Amino acid sequence: MRLQRIFRRPNPVGLLTSELYSEQTFYKTFLRDLNDCRNEAIIESPFIASNRVASLLPIFEKMRSRNVRLVVNTKNLDEHDAPYNTQAREAIRLMQDMGIEVLFTGGHHRKLAILDKSILWEGSLNILSQNDSCEIMRRIESEELAWQMCRFTGISRF
Repeated sequence: MRLQRIFRRPNPVGLLTSELYSEQTFYKTFLRDLNDCRNEAIIESPFIASNRVASLLPIFEKMRSRNVRLVVNTKNLDEHDAPYNTQAREAIRLMQDMGIEVLFTGGHHRKLAILDKSILWEGSLNILSQNDSCEIMRRIESEELAWQMCRFTGISRF
């Protein structure tokens, strides 16, 4: 029996032009990308911490004022350990109050962002909670790979 691929093999051009970032260099470029975002930003971050979300709220507010759709996918609140459970609840409330769509996925552990379905960030860094861990993120400019991730994760349904 031959195994069937779920997705066709992408054109390698996007991967050939990708860049790697550490926890020390990620946010500067990511914030620039958010500022340039015109239509939609999808962020998948299983953990949410109040300090990190507080640092991102001003850019989120600017994005919402430009009518950019923001979607956050995180794990179910009861999967967050104390005291992070309380932080996550408060941060989610603040995001929802500004019109950010928050989705909950059980067992969630993906760390990625898709901006305007043309820029894909993926790696080990929890975008909405990172504080002092050693992490890596890859930035890929590719509509094809961004769409592939949307289809793979199922986020394109929302």
